[in-house]
Amino acid sequence: MKQSVIVPLTSLFLVLSFCAHTVVADEAEDRGLEIAKEAEAQSQGWSDMQSSMKMVLRNRHGQESIRYMRILTLENQDGGDKSMTIFDRPKDVKGTALLTHAHINKPDDQWLYLPALKRVKRISSRNKSGPFMGSEFAYEDMGSQEIDKYTYRYLRDEPCGENWSCYVSERFPRDRKSGYSRQVSWVDKEHYRIVRVDYYDRKKSLLKTLELGDYRLYLERFWRAHTLTMTNHQTEKSTTLEWEKYAFNVGLTDSDFTRQVLKRAR
Repeated sequence: MKQSVIVPLTSLFLVLSFCAHTVVADEAEDRGLEIAKEAEAQSQGWSDMQSSMKMVLRNRHGQESIRYMRILTLENQDGGDKSMTIFDRPKDVKGTALLTHAHINKPDDQWLYLPALKRVKRISSRNKSGPFMGSEFAYEDMGSQEIDKYTYRYLRDEPCGENWSCYVSERFPRDRKSGYSRQVSWVDKEHYRIVRVDYYDRKKSLLKTLELGDYRLYLERFWRAHTLTMTNHQTEKSTTLEWEKYAFNVGLTDSDFTRQVLKRAR
């Protein structure tokens, strides 16, 4: 005689709850990745770009110091973008330059040229969480934010302006040497522009907040923020980047982003 198996209701409830939770989690991850991909797609196809930037550093008492620099960037959708940041003023930082070769699914290669020492310093993976030139931006913030370097999870929709709303998602660095445990971003639903990012340190405490504003449209398709402010909640310091003079398709090539060129950056 065949015996029937009686499954306790509590066990059945736990199994169903686990399955439901797994489905919801998978959907949230897929949705988070979908938002990240759409945001990237909206910003691709610009080829190469150069711009000028003013960096304003503020200490906890509000005292400011200002630096001026130029940014050169080359788009490479297959292997990661390349960029060079060159300091022009003041005199004590003039000629300092950062070269970044971004990668899609591994840590970026970065080199810093120090004119006072006349040498190029490679930024190791373990040091990329350190501050870039005394600012509240880390070296890893200065690289291209490639999608495959993170896992994602959609959290919610939320108002983020008078007449528009945002997708709120979080992403988790795959690189164990990252200075962040996770990042929470607000992306506007109409144009997929990032308007805010919260950064959490390795202890999972809120470390910094990046706010992006004064977006302007270029070539009738590329939105670029002209003001980025990174506020460190733990030190009460902040850094504002004020961008201007964006120019696209200026003829930059791979040969403009080598360590040899880095030494001659002026």
